[in-house]
Amino acid sequence: MGQFSREPFVPMEVVPSHNADVILARQTGRTPLARQTVIVIGSSTGGTEALRVLLSALPATMPPILVTQHMPELFTKSFAARLDSLCQLQVKEAEDGERLQAGTVYIAPGHSHLLLKSAATIGYATALHQGPPVNRHRPSVDVLFRSAANLAGKNCIGVILTGMGRDGAQGMLELKEAGAYNIAQDEASCVVFGMPKEAIALKSQHEILPLTAIASRLVTLVAQRQPTV
Repeated sequence: MGQFSREPFVPMEVVPSHNADVILARQTGRTPLARQTVIVIGSSTGGTEALRVLLSALPATMPPILVTQHMPELFTKSFAARLDSLCQLQVKEAEDGERLQAGTVYIAPGHSHLLLKSAATIGYATALHQGPPVNRHRPSVDVLFRSAANLAGKNCIGVILTGMGRDGAQGMLELKEAGAYNIAQDEASCVVFGMPKEAIALKSQHEILPLTAIASRLVTLVAQRQPTV
């Protein structure tokens, strides 16, 4: 007969699921720090292809776009480079402290949360934060969306694309409550209708659109936000 191990039982460690509070506090009722429009996008499973479809359909005249895609750090730089070769927009892996430029897409590196922060003068910049995972993800969509809600508010447009889980749903609600305009990808065009479904359940979106319709809608929304002379 076999012998049972006398090793003590060690329970499997469960990674805690932090919310965005572990990275930055929510701030409500603030006036946007700048008039600059900012677009923030969150995605996960199926997101690499969805981002290709969306970003390659946008003109070079778009405002700054910040993207959090759940992806290991070894792949984000090459992913950004591939998108850059396919898009009219410049696409790059985000670095810490970059002043946001129109016509540029900033992809969160796989090792850090990507946040919007105020620049030294009027405008916005990127910030990277290597704090704990949020919703078990780093980078986390909720962190990006909260930072944009805190600073850009009504001057922000939020987009949540295909992905598993709920990361981004609460952040999108915070964007809406701050005055941002939000779009969720529809179920039919999602690889996994998880993150958009959770955002829709919170009524955080203004529109639900198929993937191929989001680019043209963003162009229209941006044009509506151009300051009048």
